[in-house]
Amino acid sequence: MRLVVARCSVDYDGRLTAHLPLANRVLMVKADGSVLVHSDGGSYKPLNWMSPPCRLTVSPPGEDALAAGVVETWTVRHAKTDDRLQVHVHEVLHDSNHELGVDPGLVKDGVEAHLQELLAEHVHTLGAGYTLVRREYPTAIGPVDLMVRDANGASVAVEIKRRGEIDGVEQLTRYLELLNRDPLLAPVTGVFAAQEIKPQARVLATDRGIRCLVLDYQALRGTDDSEHRLF
Repeated sequence: MRLVVARCSVDYDGRLTAHLPLANRVLMVKADGSVLVHSDGGSYKPLNWMSPPCRLTVSPPGEDALAAGVVETWTVRHAKTDDRLQVHVHEVLHDSNHELGVDPGLVKDGVEAHLQELLAEHVHTLGAGYTLVRREYPTAIGPVDLMVRDANGASVAVEIKRRGEIDGVEQLTRYLELLNRDPLLAPVTGVFAAQEIKPQARVLATDRGIRCLVLDYQALRGTDDSEHRLF
């Protein structure tokens, strides 16, 4: 991972347009190719980012940018869309590289772990004809909770949360981007399963073609499928 603290401005063009004025920020370039822009506040979420597959190029500024004080320009282009993240660096305050090694993945609490176990046991909750491939399916950035196949034999990745929020959708999106690079699995679709799914997370999941499954923990323990709603 490359970690840069810089005085910079940021522009995003694609499905939406956004601008971050000149300020000190943290720029993260991860081993999976993602680029994230953080501030020193605003909790854990980045102000802006580009998920893989994408390509980062660093170039000297043009004449107008140079006159404005820019020393280098980062351009991050998504490989499958026209989305572009551009960082105009005015001053580099810190620049370092860190090898983090293989991450063992998130250790879920008892409820999430039990939900995973129950859903694996009763995989038909996802739909008629679904079959389990395996739990904790490995990827380079951590294991997917469940890998299953639908009635047509297509691969489906399932991410399970106690409370479904935007960061969970982002996590599943990253898994899907990696899994779809494997020609033996692709195309891989996703299901986001949780006891409660926040409206914002549902909107984001729908926009990305991810289905949402609302789970009733007690009903699933009793395998009462009438209590499960698949959207």
